[in-house]
Amino acid sequence: MCEWTIGKPEQITFGAVSGLNVWIVAGRLAVLASDGPPALEVTSVGDIPLIVTHDDDGTLTVSYKDLTWDGLLSWLRPGRRESVLTLTVPKDCPVSAGVVSASAVVAGFEARTAVKSVSGEVVLDGVSGEIHADTVSGPVESRGLVGDLSFKSVSGDLTVARGRPRRLKAGTVSGRITADLELPPTGHVTLNSVSGEVVVRLPHSVEADVAIRSTSGRVGSAFSELDRVDQPGRKALTGRIGGGMASLSATTLSADVTLLKGDPS
Repeated sequence: MCEWTIGKPEQITFGAVSGLNVWIVAGRLAVLASDGPPALEVTSVGDIPLIVTHDDDGTLTVSYKDLTWDGLLSWLRPGRRESVLTLTVPKDCPVSAGVVSASAVVAGFEARTAVKSVSGEVVLDGVSGEIHADTVSGPVESRGLVGDLSFKSVSGDLTVARGRPRRLKAGTVSGRITADLELPPTGHVTLNSVSGEVVVRLPHSVEADVAIRSTSGRVGSAFSELDRVDQPGRKALTGRIGGGMASLSATTLSADVTLLKGDPS
């Protein structure tokens, strides 16, 4: 095993990397898929040094000595820990990335990707495979999603742009969910919120079984094929669009749910 203590700007190139763990507090983090040799570039680091280890099995870990993945969401320690770093590893490398208040960009990976954030913004750009995103109040934006995404948050928003998910499961208490989706025949989407608004746009020619419901919020759809139920304590729009096959379920307690239709083009 090799170990480095990083207390100033520095660049390191590694041998083969089979898995990446990176957890920071404040600042900016970029984790990028690359065909080149795995590398770390630290542009700035705060008062507390980063610890970097590269195990014999190829696992690369970048973090602080007292910051762990399991304890990330409840972490609080004194000292200035604002760092800016960029990591490049192979696109088939499993990634675990965690931030407290830092912003994070994770781009181009095809294996298992897991991200955690307390309040920092997370962007998943062109990430496919199995994806897990957990936040407290931090927003998550996914661009060009292909694969399976599981999202959980207390008050963080989820935005999915140009998504073509096999599975998308999102749950939040008060965060807003906005999703622009193309559903493959086997695509299944389940969205749940207590008081956060849900807005979904599907293509004009989508084929899906749809159920959108709210206890006290409004439900609306641009697709005329759906049947409406409007009763005290129950608002719903359900039905089949096209030939079905894919599925979309969106449920809230008190927030509105809106289904939009894309242009025919």
